[in-house]
Amino acid sequence: MSEWVKLTASDGVELSAYVSRPAGEPKGALVVVQEIFGINDHIRAVTDEWAAEGYMSIAPAIFDRIEKDVFLNYDEAGWAKAGPLYQKLDVAKSLLDVEAAVAWLRTQADVKVGVVGYCYGGSMAWVTSCRSKIDAAVGYYGGLIPSLVQETPRNPIMLHFGGADTHIPAEAIAKIQLAHPEVPVFLYPGAGHAFNRKPDPNSYVADAADLAKRRSVLFFDEHLAAK
Repeated sequence: MSEWVKLTASDGVELSAYVSRPAGEPKGALVVVQEIFGINDHIRAVTDEWAAEGYMSIAPAIFDRIEKDVFLNYDEAGWAKAGPLYQKLDVAKSLLDVEAAVAWLRTQADVKVGVVGYCYGGSMAWVTSCRSKIDAAVGYYGGLIPSLVQETPRNPIMLHFGGADTHIPAEAIAKIQLAHPEVPVFLYPGAGHAFNRKPDPNSYVADAADLAKRRSVLFFDEHLAAK
């Protein structure tokens, strides 16, 4: 079951969020943090997939602070609009939006809450883990993480990167591993950036996406669903 809800961040900004509920009682809850293409078909599908795993899931529309109703495709027009929007994002303000989604989830069910994010959302999974109170996080190919390694996660976190990611070089990933040997960091040889982006044939790598998802499900089941 899916719906759209309204959230209000702690600074008073109102934003939309896409919610997907599991068929039965949730075993945990997740904030799904978007790429730079808004809450498009792919992010809604990913949110639905997490609900199918038993997690009440919500994807806050963090672009609402800049422009409402951003649902971009992975084509030339989508890329042309995504870039300028990304430049206007502010990590501290995006964190307020993620925290509003966390707070909403806690009004819905008495379960542990985690964050999973992709691309910019992967970076926000790291930021939320370091600066806010959640129970677990998973970040996919978060390009800002190497510049934030001086911060320390407050909860269990897992990171996924493409071994052939031209946006996040091997030395940047090694910097994370050196600074945080306690964090499981998985590399997927032959996979580039956004390898989980199924609608984009230029990015999607099925084997890497499937393995990362299996690892992430096990991770959340351990840290969010385990009694």
